[in-house]
Formats: sequence, structure tokens, C-alpha cells
Amino acid sequence: MPTGDRVTLTAVAERAGVSIATASRALRARGEMAAETRARVLRSATELGYRPAGQVRGRPRRGTSLMFDLVLGHFHDPYTEEITAGARTTASQLGFDLVLTGEREDPAQDWPERIRSRGSAGVIVGLIVPTSTQIAAMRRAGIPLVLMEPPSEASRPLPSVRTTDRAGGEAAAEHLVERGARRFIVIGGAPSYRYGRARVEGFASALQRVAPDAEFVRTSADWSAWDARRACARALSELGGEGPIGVFACSDEMAAGAYRAISDSGRSIPRDVLVIGFDDVRGARWLHPPLTTIRQPIREMAAAAVHILARAAAGESVEAEAVVMPTELVERGSTRPAVSD
Repeated sequence: MPTGDRVTLTAVAERAGVSIATASRALRARGEMAAETRARVLRSATELGYRPAGQVRGRPRRGTSLMFDLVLGHFHDPYTEEITAGARTTASQLGFDLVLTGEREDPAQDWPERIRSRGSAGVIVGLIVPTSTQIAAMRRAGIPLVLMEPPSEASRPLPSVRTTDRAGGEAAAEHLVERGARRFIVIGGAPSYRYGRARVEGFASALQRVAPDAEFVRTSADWSAWDARRACARALSELGGEGPIGVFACSDEMAAGAYRAISDSGRSIPRDVLVIGFDDVRGARWLHPPLTTIRQPIREMAAAAVHILARAAAGESVEAEAVVMPTELVERGSTRPAVSD
């Protein structure tokens, strides 16, 4: 095509092998069509350099943008900041913009409607399980979804990225026993999400295997430091017997609450109590002593979700693809014996 010629909608439709009407609906994110068809039209428009009539500069109009949405229930905590950083970096490397989209209580402002209106190429749903209605809306619009660390299983098979939560809990129990703990507390999360249950079950299973006669108190908190402080204080008061105590909290934030409860009880870390968290967010190394934790590769998980979406946007089938990334125990001062002079 000669330089300077404006690419027409007809050329896009011919390249994609669809009718002009179908190409138009795909580019405007209107109507129902298969995700593969919509992806093929978008790819053809991008390859040809198609721009709607009257558009000279600035961002492409909706339906032609190379854009992904990241949907989260909230932003601006250490965990979601890691998700955002990983997704944004990878999306940029692949030539996509990343839009941060929050859940809203008003059904009229539900995130699928907002995403459909701007013609996103794909959606990462983090720490949320979309409803069957939301999934259906995305399918009708031909917009692929990827779940990242879903709290439960979706009503329909969807590609997902998650981590080895159960193995992380097992590693925590084994490490605490190896470091000399003889009594144990596990602080699970409430609500009892899929990943929280897996962490607690992994811990309990490993403890039963390596220290079957150990005293073990289970408690739970609402995933916050404040409530974990309360839960840990109560568990400490319930423990009998003697010997070092091992505490496993299902998030680093809850581990920080456990630190306060341990201090309140007159005990110290790691002399009297050994503590392990889960996540390895930035704040874990700022605690005193720095927190031993189960690292889940949050940025890498977000990057993997973006890569799945990019493949889906290119027309590949990613239906029900599951990526499971390994956890890793990171030892720091909260379980490391103090070095004597």
C-alpha cells in the first residue's frame, strides 16, 4: 500500500477474513462475536495501521487500542502494588497500555460494562472471582479474562495464574521445626479463601508428619495486622507446655500483627518465638527483626497473566490454561538464631 494512503475499514475486513459489519463491530467493541474473531480484526487493524476517519493524533478510539485492564477490589497496598508493577512493566514491553479498574458496588457501574465501552484487548482479574454474569458479558464482547490468585474457583473454566500455596505452608512448618520450635500457632485468614486454606492445610499436614505430638493452636484473623494481633494474643494465652513457639501467619501483614502480640506478651523474636509470614512484600524486611516469609513471585505472576492475555489477543486459545508458580522460603532474622559476640 503506498505511503500516505489511509487504510480503509474494507482493507481491515479483507485481511481479517470477515465482513465489513463484523470488522466495524469488533473495532467498536459492539455486539457478540467469538474472542478469536475480534482478536483477528484488532490484529489486522494494528498491522495495517488502521485509524478511524477523522482521527489524526492521540490515543486510538475505543476498540482499536492495545490496552489491558487490571481489575482489583482495591489498590495501594503492598500486595496490589506488586501486581500493578509486574503487569504494567510486561504490558508495556509487549506494546499494550494497562488500565487500573476497581470494583464498584453500583451494578450500573460494574467493571465489565466499563471495559466493554473502551474495547479492552483483555482483562486480568486479581484476587476476585468474577460472577457468571460478568464472565458471560466478557465472552459476548470477545474480551478474554485471566484470573490471578483467585480466592475460589470460577463458575466456568478460565485461564489462571496462581502459586504453590500448600507447598509454602509445608515449607513453613518444616522450617520452624528445624529451627527448634516445639509449640505452634497458625493464623489463617477470614474469610477463608482458597489460598489461605491451602496454606493452613499445608502447614498442618507437614507438622503432623514432622512433629506429630507438638501442641498446635489454630486461629484466624481478617487478613489485617490489627486483627492478627488480637488473634495471636489469644492463641499465646492458650498455649501450655514449654519450649520455643513457632508462629505461621498466612500473610506478611498478619505476621506484623503477630509481632505486636508477641511483644505485648513480654516475649521476644526470635529468642522465644519464631515467626514466618507469607507473600514477601517490601515491608517484610523492614520489620525488626526482618521477617522470614514464604515468597510468592507476585510480579512474575502478574507478568505471566499479561503474557496469556497477549497470546489470547493474538488469537491463540488459552481456555482454562493454568500457570502455577513456585513459592520459596526466604529466611531472615525472625527465625535465625541471634549471633553471639
